[in-house]
Amino acid sequence: MQFKPYARTLIAAMSMAVMAGCSSTGGTQEGSMDGTAGTGAGGVGTGTGQVSGSGLGEGAGQMAGSRIPEVRTIYFAYDSDTIRPEFQSVLQSHARFLQNNGNASVVLQGHTDERGTREYNLALGERRADAVKRFLSVQGVSPSQVEVVSYGEERPAARGSNEEAYAQNRRVVFAY
Repeated sequence: MQFKPYARTLIAAMSMAVMAGCSSTGGTQEGSMDGTAGTGAGGVGTGTGQVSGSGLGEGAGQMAGSRIPEVRTIYFAYDSDTIRPEFQSVLQSHARFLQNNGNASVVLQGHTDERGTREYNLALGERRADAVKRFLSVQGVSPSQVEVVSYGEERPAARGSNEEAYAQNRRVVFAY
């Protein structure tokens, strides 16, 4: 039966999202909607996640490919998992970092706005994160360095039921 594998995947994804949501400490927006670095309410450099390995991303004198890129959030159009052209340079800088640091790994966190059912939004968040993973793979990043998780609508970056809040919530976050 074709439905059974999809149902298992959906149940596993929902379980992980619920468990991860219970242990959430929040996060910050580090990129602006146009792909440039921003200092928003949380400021740059206060991202979530851990860096694998010691000393990665530290030191001003290191080569550009050895530091974690500052912009760690890319945004999507409504109901879309297509990577917008203005974010390709951001993705390329993450690809260079991951290629130059084989011991580093990243979790791609897919998010959506609150519109749509919970199940649909979990699937859309996963499709967005998978699109970023495919982009990185084409750039030569090892699949073993990249993990995908979808939070759907469960971890909004902005509260509110208006287009500005929705636009900030349709995103993929790089968590090192």
